[in-house]
Amino acid sequence: MKIYRVGVVSYLNSKPFLEGILHDPVIRQLHLQVLPPAEIAALLVSGELDIGLVPVKVMHSLSSPHIHTNYCIGSTDKVHSVCIFSNTPIEHCHTLLLDSESRTSVALSKVLLRDYFKLTPALKPSYVGYESDLQDGVAGLVIGDRSFAWHKVYPYVYDLGYYWKKLTGLPFVYAAWLSNTPLESEFTIAFNRALENGLNRINDWLPPFQTLYPDISLNNYFTKHISYQLDQEKRNGLALFLEKSREF
Repeated sequence: MKIYRVGVVSYLNSKPFLEGILHDPVIRQLHLQVLPPAEIAALLVSGELDIGLVPVKVMHSLSSPHIHTNYCIGSTDKVHSVCIFSNTPIEHCHTLLLDSESRTSVALSKVLLRDYFKLTPALKPSYVGYESDLQDGVAGLVIGDRSFAWHKVYPYVYDLGYYWKKLTGLPFVYAAWLSNTPLESEFTIAFNRALENGLNRINDWLPPFQTLYPDISLNNYFTKHISYQLDQEKRNGLALFLEKSREF
């Protein structure tokens, strides 16, 4: 039996996929790694993974990117977990600190600053603890589970999924299941089935998790903020983002 090296981002939004994979016979064919998005992307680019749920910006770094499965990490409006936070309106911010964990979210921030907000703040790398240390005039991009707590702290919250929809009228794809070579159809069919089963079982494993995330309704997050179907509208949004972000 061939073993496939598979990488999954270590954010809550991938939990339905992980649940599906871990409770499906396909797990016997996998060597699974769960890591932050940037690390999964680097492993895929270097050839150390066969397939990964990775930030879509990595497609610019792959020689022959292939999208697999009918699923992704996407949004049709507000995503809630990819946001710019600040104490002052964004037009009064002279600096934006960029979260280092996902090139896609950084590139999306740059696209929106250029094409929607028409702003040119200084863009600087973030540092440990920056989320709680945003001074007036300094905004911070925060992604993933770390973003949940800051919605109630900062008066200005700019949800990147929402502003992408306002700019383009299209949904957004943050991460997709990518490989740098074609994969056997028998495997991709089985893998797709496992992901589907995980999504269909959200109500089975969700309740115990809610106590771990008091700052957000997980039911709303999984069913209203995150949109998992990789439909044609999302593919259109993905193609437009790759075009707009090529220089970033």
